[in-house]
Amino acid sequence: QVQLAESGGGLVQAGGSLRLSCAASGLTFSRTAMAWFRQAPGKDREFVAAVTWSGGTTSYADSVKGRFTISRDNAKNTVYLQMNSLKPEDTAVYYCAARYQYGGINLFSGVHEYNNWGQGTQVTVSS
Repeated sequence: QVQLAESGGGLVQAGGSLRLSCAASGLTFSRTAMAWFRQAPGKDREFVAAVTWSGGTTSYADSVKGRFTISRDNAKNTVYLQMNSLKPEDTAVYYCAARYQYGGINLFSGVHEYNNWGQGTQVTVSS
């Protein structure tokens, strides 16, 4: 079965950086669009960043543009989220998500558009 395992979360001071990783198994990673979402306490899960199957196209939520970078290594079946200039409002559980995609450059930012999810990793940014 499909498994997505996030890692790299933790506690960091405002202005600091973290790099999240999501290792995928049980799917053909090179035919999979990937994304990161996050959910803060009492709030809905929200889109953070997405990348196409090839890694050639990415998209970001306005709140993280210029600070976060999504990337993938298809040889390692892993997607990454580099987070710089972190703010207290970035505090949340971060989830990676996957869906089938092969060809095209469509990007998907809706929770309902992904059918595979990891368990999440906590990111806490102190002020």
